[in-house]
Amino acid sequence: MTDTATRARDGHGATVPTDDDLRLLDAHWRSANYLSVGQIYLLDNPLLREPLTPDHVKARLLGHWGTTPGLNLVYTHLNRVIRERDLDMIFVCGPGHGGPAVVAQTYLEGTYSEVYPRVGRDEEGLRRLFRQFSFPGGVPSHASPETPGSIHEGGELGYSLSHAFGA
Repeated sequence: MTDTATRARDGHGATVPTDDDLRLLDAHWRSANYLSVGQIYLLDNPLLREPLTPDHVKARLLGHWGTTPGLNLVYTHLNRVIRERDLDMIFVCGPGHGGPAVVAQTYLEGTYSEVYPRVGRDEEGLRRLFRQFSFPGGVPSHASPETPGSIHEGGELGYSLSHAFGA
């Protein structure tokens, strides 16, 4: 991304993303969405190296896609603002079944694999990331304290608002 000191600013003093910035943000958002979909649906073949078969798809789907793209969009753009303004902030996720988005984002930034080295940043790590979602002994379908950066047990907007207010 371009040096923020030399970039155009809007009427509120914020920098305006360049076309390159927007391409990178879009690529990040799409990557996070792919990782989120993989957690919900895929049991195997995480990089789609072969055509999907029923054996690659989880037998029981838990959670849902609905809230995920929006959470990924907000998280992706918050990362840009945090870097640009050197902010010290946290992302509090309230929607139930929003866990795949937060896990995907922390996996992309590398934090997830630092906390859980068994879920590495390779094909086998992706397979483990996808298999553990909403599975006994795995991770829940909502943001939880086990999710890097999360301070609460998510799934309820009210709880999340009270935690955000207290944070």
